[in-house]
Amino acid sequence: MLSSLPPRAGSIRERAADLLERAQPLILDCGEGVRLKAYHTPLLRARRAVDMRRLAILLHGWEGDIDSPYVLSAAALLHEQQWPIVRLNLRDHGDTQALNRDLFHSCRLPEVVGAVRALAQLFPAARPCLGGFSLGGNFMLRVAADPGAPDRLAGVVAVSPVLEPEITLQALEQGWRVYRDYFVRKWSRSLRIKQKVWPGDHDFDAVLKTRDLRQMTADLVRTSTDFPSLDAYLAGYSITGARLATLRAPAHLLAAEDDPIIPIGDLSRVAAHPNLTITRTRHGGHCGFIDRIKGPSFADRYLLAQFESFDRLAAQ
Repeated sequence: MLSSLPPRAGSIRERAADLLERAQPLILDCGEGVRLKAYHTPLLRARRAVDMRRLAILLHGWEGDIDSPYVLSAAALLHEQQWPIVRLNLRDHGDTQALNRDLFHSCRLPEVVGAVRALAQLFPAARPCLGGFSLGGNFMLRVAADPGAPDRLAGVVAVSPVLEPEITLQALEQGWRVYRDYFVRKWSRSLRIKQKVWPGDHDFDAVLKTRDLRQMTADLVRTSTDFPSLDAYLAGYSITGARLATLRAPAHLLAAEDDPIIPIGDLSRVAAHPNLTITRTRHGGHCGFIDRIKGPSFADRYLLAQFESFDRLAAQ
């Protein structure tokens, strides 16, 4: 929570000013008629071979967007260290509800894989490094394990990724009310916008009256997905068990023992893999990892260090 509040939030915007000024919008063709919006910040001058090889693709968490403080903080540090950056919006995030008729849900992996493939084609000399936060970390790990992902992925870093969606939903229901209310409020706003821009296709009036996270999810699974049940849907984006057995690139997972949303015990159900490295910290909360009021967080520096190591491996 502190990472999104003053004075840190203002400091992040200051650090990201040049990144934001140079950012260029992209509409990515992700296949099957799906379009996702992203912003690309190129280097001012790309002269070295390493400049052409580098590309950082960052993905926010649920009901966040490309301008979420944790995304901007990491992107600002990467920008300072001469990394070209793409900040990608998930479907219906960042006020992109008008781009696609169907509603976002967390099992829409093919379109995120499609976005990464589209970026690999747009930057053919690059060896993309993927970075994701919370649900975005979950998505990026699944991208790296998907057979449709580009062959030349350099690696992936997931910060506080969702591991067991059912357990995370329980944690939101039973934990601090401020977290639950935050997600209900943000999600409700998004659904209202979706209904407004697609009035003949969506009617969320009944869903919006519940104000209950589990019931809202169950109702939308029933009306807006092909999953037979809420349990089947939640299992569809779990990354425990053997889900990451097909990882095709080096992957680093950063998790905090005091994360109120992603219980650290879920890590024990993530299968070991030679491409997967897990780093646990005692403190850090959920996508926070603040060890100073101003400047990059521990998670930012961790992500940069792993991206640099991926880049060195790609150069060999």
